[in-house]
Amino acid sequence: MKLSAPIYHLKRQAKRLSREEKIPLHEALDRIAAREGFNRWSLLAAKLSTTAPAGKLFARLTPGDLVLVGARPGQGKTLMSLELAVEAMRSGSHAIFFTLEYTRQDMLDRFRAIGVDWLDFRDRFTFDCSDAISADHIVNALASAPRGTVAVIDYLQLLDQRRENPELMVQVRALKAFARDKGLILVFISQIDRSYDPATKPCPDIQDIRLPNPLDLTLFDKTCFLNNGEVRFQAAS
Repeated sequence: MKLSAPIYHLKRQAKRLSREEKIPLHEALDRIAAREGFNRWSLLAAKLSTTAPAGKLFARLTPGDLVLVGARPGQGKTLMSLELAVEAMRSGSHAIFFTLEYTRQDMLDRFRAIGVDWLDFRDRFTFDCSDAISADHIVNALASAPRGTVAVIDYLQLLDQRRENPELMVQVRALKAFARDKGLILVFISQIDRSYDPATKPCPDIQDIRLPNPLDLTLFDKTCFLNNGEVRFQAAS
């Protein structure tokens, strides 16, 4: 499948078209899809999903894994993480998206961007945008989650932003123990340090994670990094 630009570029073009033309995002996405030779964006996304990196990454995950998805802004790390959640739900599992960044409408827009109708998974998907998101909040929310549930945490560096929250290292260690005990998969979206230079390294790696506070990155089992349409995933240690 050959597109005129990487999928995240096409999505960015659709957002710009939506703003400029003052049309709904789904209409803008359909216009971009038509330019690529598809009647609707959902058809383009469905065709792309047969070779999507998210499916390949999900196949490598096992219950208890902590996964790190990192990229600079606008490179598709949120959509990749949401696609992992969708892969889990398609396999029969549940998913929950914890975010300190997005509204419910933002999340619906991102479902549209990956060509998925969230209503198809309304009994398996939960969206949590509480201001109180932290390790304790996540543990409480997932206390009764079935084994294999995928939880996306958006994003890693915000977990200890509130002074009353424990240190980041303490929170991630607690979440790792919890995930292994419950058989859950936790996907952490992560910022990349501004010092990362794509001119010298095509894709960021574990050394480029932005860490304003100390964190042992070997706590993560798998990593996925994105840049300019390239996706790389591997074991973290």
